[in-house]
Amino acid sequence: MIVVGAILLVLGWLLNIHVLWVLGVVLLVVGAVFWLLGMMGRPVAGRRSWY
Repeated sequence: MIVVGAILLVLGWLLNIHVLWVLGVVLLVVGAVFWLLGMMGRPVAGRRSWY
């Protein structure tokens, strides 16, 4: 999710498409939150680790 967010962020910036840029930021933030929760040992969506 973090990688897809980064790709969308770069594509939105390069192609000057605001919607892609916003989606990229949202996916980066959500992916980072899931990653941090998974590292803390908290289950995310019923899983101990989030890939």
